[in-house]
Amino acid sequence: MHTNDTHAHLDNIAKRTTAIKNVRAKKPNSLLLDAGDVFSGTLYFNEFQGKADLEFMNLLRYDAMTFGNHEFDLGSSKEGHQALADFIKGANFPFISANVDFSADDRFKGLFTDLISSKPEKGKIYNGIIKEINGEKVGIFGLTTEETKDISSPGSIVFENYIKEAEKAVKAFEGQGVDKIIALTHIGYDDNAKIDNDLTLASTVKGIDVIVGGHSHTQLDEPVVIDQDNNNKTKDPTVIVQAYQYSDYLGNVDVEFDSKGKVITTNGELIKLSSLADDVEAANILKKYSDQIKEVSNKPIGAEALSELSNPRTSDTGPSVRNSETALGNIITDGMLAKARAQTKNNNIIMALQNGGGIRSGINAGEITVGEVITVLPFGNTLATMKLTGAELKQAFEISFKESPKESGGFLHVSGAKVEFDSLKPVGERVVSIKYKDTNETYVDIKDQESYTVATNAFTAKGGDKYDVFKKAYEEGRVTDLGLSDWENLAEHLASLKKIKPTLEGRIVDVKKGEDPDIRIPGAEFSGTTESPKVYNGNVIVDITDVASISNAIIKGNLIITGTVSEDIIISNIKVEGNLDLSAVKGDSDNSFENIEVTGETNI
Repeated sequence: MHTNDTHAHLDNIAKRTTAIKNVRAKKPNSLLLDAGDVFSGTLYFNEFQGKADLEFMNLLRYDAMTFGNHEFDLGSSKEGHQALADFIKGANFPFISANVDFSADDRFKGLFTDLISSKPEKGKIYNGIIKEINGEKVGIFGLTTEETKDISSPGSIVFENYIKEAEKAVKAFEGQGVDKIIALTHIGYDDNAKIDNDLTLASTVKGIDVIVGGHSHTQLDEPVVIDQDNNNKTKDPTVIVQAYQYSDYLGNVDVEFDSKGKVITTNGELIKLSSLADDVEAANILKKYSDQIKEVSNKPIGAEALSELSNPRTSDTGPSVRNSETALGNIITDGMLAKARAQTKNNNIIMALQNGGGIRSGINAGEITVGEVITVLPFGNTLATMKLTGAELKQAFEISFKESPKESGGFLHVSGAKVEFDSLKPVGERVVSIKYKDTNETYVDIKDQESYTVATNAFTAKGGDKYDVFKKAYEEGRVTDLGLSDWENLAEHLASLKKIKPTLEGRIVDVKKGEDPDIRIPGAEFSGTTESPKVYNGNVIVDITDVASISNAIIKGNLIITGTVSEDIIISNIKVEGNLDLSAVKGDSDNSFENIEVTGETNI
């Protein structure tokens, strides 16, 4: 059995408990493994810092866990990795990761050993362990993505090459007579192959029979079998499994070996937890945590969202918090800029930046609660300021746009500035212009040789998401951590606004070789009101998935409507000074048009 990327989603832990008990009732010797990222993601983590998750993992008798990148999120906090060290010490199971070196952090002194153990102790870290299952020795080693140094806050903890360390682990197991080997990984199923992923691991390293993965949040409904190496030559099979995210599923895989330790059959599934009954014991334990969470979560902050502040994601190149301006990103950065200026008494801080990967959830329409705000910014980041030249700012935005139009967790949302780029140009040459608002409230161009002060979160300021230009500034002492909680800053800013109306302002525009930029917007953010219709200057692409209507807008360009619909959609009170295109809408439904004016052609 296996889980991964649960991210402190404990509301369904009683159902996970039921699923595990059901499997054990049929197969009592089943292993139970976790592929990392238990930390970060909900109020359960913010309030209890892993202790709630750990109580259930101990209850469920996990056999081993490897580390995900988010286990290292607290490294830049005042307490450093103390919560992680306490989590390890309190576990009734061992931790494994062959490519993570904890030796430079004193908090892990006595917990970490660079060995493979056949008699592992609970609450200790090993390269790998040997378990005996039905009289057979099974070797299990762990791997954590090398990208952790760029996307989390590991501090002095070092991440080594995953291929080399995997080869060492396999050799060590085989030297002890173990021919059934599991890699418990947090490197991603098909993540960036230039860094690390399970597919590359399976085709490169001989001797791995099963890879239980995480990090990419991949839903592998059935095991994937890799039986060819990098040269397309036949190899012994390697089975890869991964169980999506947030404890939505329990993964379960059975593997049969021949007498030489070669995989001959495999059968696996993802058990959907939502359909299962709650385990009574687990539900009772959860209550002591959930009662506290509800009390914190339901506390109003004194602000109301007049419509949803969405946090879109995409599987391709559609609008996303990681590739496009969003109303929520605008509000977050506005709050950062205001707080940084007020705290430092320095109105010359010209802009604020927030990485899209750090914005984890949206905010529903209506009264905004503490719980919602913390879920938006769950990583415990603090506000920081940086001194940069105009040339360095340009370098930073080149990094921000390098994956465009694909998603990038390092995509920068901005306040106090307007940035234009061209996603059709080569990487490193995409920034067209960067303008900031001067003391006269006029947008002026950044100058390469001038020095500027900007605000961001401490993770980004220290070079997270591979912002080497920021890392250099940090190492040179040009970063000041103000020590102010990001979610508290956001809550304060929202409360100051009281009534929140989501708006896109053209702060970040892809000009695409001088064409009118496409404005990409989710359907929930598209509409204005009868008295005050929204005006869009340029072509608009609106995704109407999961909305019942769009209305009250003026489009000074083409309007392209996309998305998948299951119910009839009402499109009303819209003026299009160009073409209207609905050909990309999918689903069985009828569209109802009321008071639509189109200057150009209509394509349905």
